[in-house]
Amino acid sequence: MPQDSPKPPESHDAVPTPQARGEHFARFLHRDSKSAPMGAVFAPTITPTSLYALPGDPAGAHQYARWSNPGWSALEAALGELDAASAVIFPSGAAAICSLFASRLRPGERLLLQADGYMGTRVLAEKFFVPFGVQVDLCSTRELASRSFAGYRMALVESPSNPGLDLVDLRTCAARAREHDCWLVVDNTLMSPLGQQPLALGAEAVVYSDTKILNGHSDVLFGHVASRNAELIAGVSEWRRVAGAIPGPFETWMVQRGLETLELRQERMQASALALAQALAARGGPLEVVYPGLPGHPAHALACAQMQGFGPLIGLTLPDRGTAERFIQECRYLRPATSFGGLHASAECRARWGDPVPGGFIRLSVGCEPPAALQAEVLRALDVVLGPPPAAAAGSR
Repeated sequence: MPQDSPKPPESHDAVPTPQARGEHFARFLHRDSKSAPMGAVFAPTITPTSLYALPGDPAGAHQYARWSNPGWSALEAALGELDAASAVIFPSGAAAICSLFASRLRPGERLLLQADGYMGTRVLAEKFFVPFGVQVDLCSTRELASRSFAGYRMALVESPSNPGLDLVDLRTCAARAREHDCWLVVDNTLMSPLGQQPLALGAEAVVYSDTKILNGHSDVLFGHVASRNAELIAGVSEWRRVAGAIPGPFETWMVQRGLETLELRQERMQASALALAQALAARGGPLEVVYPGLPGHPAHALACAQMQGFGPLIGLTLPDRGTAERFIQECRYLRPATSFGGLHASAECRARWGDPVPGGFIRLSVGCEPPAALQAEVLRALDVVLGPPPAAAAGSR
């Protein structure tokens, strides 16, 4: 079973200040610094076992390896600290989402998803839960502001959406969902607990693909659910135990190690992404730039009020897919790969997966490269595939 969660705030929090965020992560880093007994190791341990000593009647914290592992307990406690909640870990973000659907939804109940959110969630719901009698409805991110939650058992939303980077007013959505006994779940993968706190804004649960920013090294698949609702946590934990969707001990250790540098990595990625987005917007020419940190983003004011930083993803649209692919290959500091949130900047044309975006739309994930070098290389590669920016061309006449 998951660890007891840290005590949640008495009321929904305001967006924390940078100083408060720093103190929060400092406490996270030193959560065990004074409580460890003499001779204890501070580093998490790996427990690769399939059985525990169990004489007589079953008792104790660890009875069978599909039910518990000391490494799971340590990581769940750490992840819970970040959201002031209880956490349950899974071998992928998709498994974490599946645990919520399987443990909460029954035949005849309704689920609301974003039509322009992560397509894997829609495929999971439509391919495996609709046949069991769950009704799945879709609406765009922007429609969520006026969408009624009446009659829905659960709504799973992303803000910013992946890959279009549209925003949802999470506090307002959570309040409206609660009026209709609808559980609002937020996929907070793109922002991490340091970039956004959906539970503090009223969401019932958050889900993460820890494969991305939380682990941050692009070397493990992982996910988790966090909530302050004991019934929900018990349900997803029981589903994991019975279904066997369990993480391996080594992967668990790798994610816990990655967490230690989360604040450093996220601060670097977000600062670099903002500077790059500003440079791209100023360049001009046949490209469109979408980034919540830009004043021209339709939900920029909401981003400033709701998020702590603007995330590592930039939406960049070039004239067509061929141009976009040439740019990705030309830029030396972009890995042509799917996924995001790692140390290395990456980019891909999302239309190749069937996302409702133009062919030339690129999801660009900014990594931890030296910011000036990355920015200069991205602009150079754009000059190669698009020609000089308008201002430079005009100045050369």
